[in-house]
Amino acid sequence: MKTPAQLCAMAPVIPVIIVNEVAQAAPLARALVAGGLPVLEVTLRTPVALEAIAEMRAACPEAVVGAGTLRNAADVKACMDAGCAFGVSPGAPAALMDAVAEAGMPFLPGCATATEAMALADRGFEVVKFFPAGAAGGPNLLKSLASPLPDVKFCPTGGVSLENAPDYLKLPNVCVVGGSWVIPNDALANGDWDRIEQLARAAITALRPLQKV
Repeated sequence: MKTPAQLCAMAPVIPVIIVNEVAQAAPLARALVAGGLPVLEVTLRTPVALEAIAEMRAACPEAVVGAGTLRNAADVKACMDAGCAFGVSPGAPAALMDAVAEAGMPFLPGCATATEAMALADRGFEVVKFFPAGAAGGPNLLKSLASPLPDVKFCPTGGVSLENAPDYLKLPNVCVVGGSWVIPNDALANGDWDRIEQLARAAITALRPLQKV
């Protein structure tokens, strides 16, 4: 398995995906990977999420498929059983972090404050999710944390767009962003895979030069 730092270096954007129908999974993964975004986060927000992850892995072996919105030890076990390459959480309760450590799962735990980031760094996490990025202070907050916490790297997610992603990626402590803008709801619902591939390519073109690897 790749480490979180290695995963974050693969592309400047990790698509945050909500799959409502299993049939969407394979063509969506192919479109995103073809557009240059191989690391995919499928959130556990729908009943078909784990099945969709399996479909993506089978249909697109070059994709690195993980799960988002993990909240407890049961989620960790289910995701490990499903072959997820990594996990992501909106927060970092102690029981969840203990389960992640026991499973040996590559993980991006969520934080929104300096105290939370420091606690996660003490647990050995070098890369953490900053969520909800926009509501929690955006680039200005992360810029303020760069000097006192130089060893912590962030993946801001929540309110990130193609327009404001450069404001995050230009910061020394941001290694990647997470976003759903490359998968518009109408494109997903209509199966407009060409549009999704084009949005992925546009993200790579605009943001790859800003990414620090």
